[in-house]
Amino acid sequence: MPARAVLSGTISFGLVSIPVKFFTSASSEQVSFNMLHKKCGGRLKMQFVCPTDNEVVERSDTVKGYEYAKGQYVQFTEEELKAMEAERGGSIEITEFVPVTSVDFIQVEKSYYLGPDKGGDKAYRLLGEAMTAKGRVAVGRWSARGKEQVVLVRPYGKDGLVIHQLYYSNEVRAFSEIDTGATFSFSDKERELAEKLIEELGTDSFDATKYVDSYSERVKAAVDQKVAGQEITIAPEAPKAQIIDLFEALKKSLADVQEKGGPLAGPKKAEPVAEEAAPVKKPRAKKAQ
Repeated sequence: MPARAVLSGTISFGLVSIPVKFFTSASSEQVSFNMLHKKCGGRLKMQFVCPTDNEVVERSDTVKGYEYAKGQYVQFTEEELKAMEAERGGSIEITEFVPVTSVDFIQVEKSYYLGPDKGGDKAYRLLGEAMTAKGRVAVGRWSARGKEQVVLVRPYGKDGLVIHQLYYSNEVRAFSEIDTGATFSFSDKERELAEKLIEELGTDSFDATKYVDSYSERVKAAVDQKVAGQEITIAPEAPKAQIIDLFEALKKSLADVQEKGGPLAGPKKAEPVAEEAAPVKKPRAKKAQ
């Protein structure tokens, strides 16, 4: 079944205009839970509660406020907020083309696949091929949902394009704020073992299909068992490995990899252990008095 477009827009640079469609590139498949009332099992509802008046507030009685100082707010009506929004045309205005090596992908917030819309096939393909030939990607502004976003458009796959919605620079923390620990001098033997371990674990390319969300699989299996009325037995937690010094850890890791004959395939899938449900005992009928 072909993918369905979630948005449409136009890429423009100079006098060139390319109609495009947006497609979801990835979506989370993680399991989620609902909050239930422990007493009756009913699903709980979220409510707005005013601690000052000690009452539940209906959504129609709420107003948006911006906290400009601790505990102090200025209020905005929906009309005021709408007046400040950017144009909702979905236009992507390319402002510059930069070397792909100059982009720090830590700034990427969200990604979409781009496909050509009606009449945009030739210009769409030409843009991708030209950027590939020059080793550059496009940076621009995207007006959508009332907000102006900074975006990056780059070639993807054999003949496609992808768009990355980026965080603004003031939203990205500097790595210099991170404590990277003490400085060390490594022996030639330690470096040799580390490099050899990397070589032993090396593969020609990354294969994402080797990695699965084992937690979600265990939860779904447990759900099936509960639905079927079975009891669930939790497997005991594996003992934690003892901490040893770096040299011994590298040596042992390398030996383990060589013994297994290649890169680690990731943790094995753990299946919940099911036991047969105990037969339900029927209550005895009371004797007539």
